[in-house]
Amino acid sequence: MNIEAEVGKILRKRKMTIAVAESCTGGLISSRITDVSGSSGYFLMGIVAYSDKVKENILGVSFRHCEAAKRPRQSQKYDAVSKQVALEMAKGARFLAGTDIGVGVTGIAGPTGGTEKKPVGLVYIALAMDKKRIVKEFRFKGSRLAIKKQASEAALDLIIKCAHL
Repeated sequence: MNIEAEVGKILRKRKMTIAVAESCTGGLISSRITDVSGSSGYFLMGIVAYSDKVKENILGVSFRHCEAAKRPRQSQKYDAVSKQVALEMAKGARFLAGTDIGVGVTGIAGPTGGTEKKPVGLVYIALAMDKKRIVKEFRFKGSRLAIKKQASEAALDLIIKCAHL
């Protein structure tokens, strides 16, 4: 059984629904989930929030104050590629769709856009559930397509692990 089918099997069994907000993966996670027949029973929404403006206006991400930081009105602006933004994306997707699980993914797929502090391949994947929040940092290697594929695999794997909790 492939990982997409396993995600579907677990979500159906647990009677859980999911929404995804993606940036660097460009819709690949949503595409892979919906490759499974019957996915409309658990997959409610996917948003490709590639720009900061969409992250703010649609998902409710505040680059001046991310809820995860617990410090209102900070003067430092969060970078779009950060744990805080990934979590806010996941929470925003979950809220908008009214799902059990929200997934947020942000990162740098390359080959440009990386810096010494935030290199190409840096990806944050967050899951938001009713009482559980998980954010993982990954450092993938390879081409742009390889990084997107690795990020989608990691997100699907994280969904499986969290749906069991």
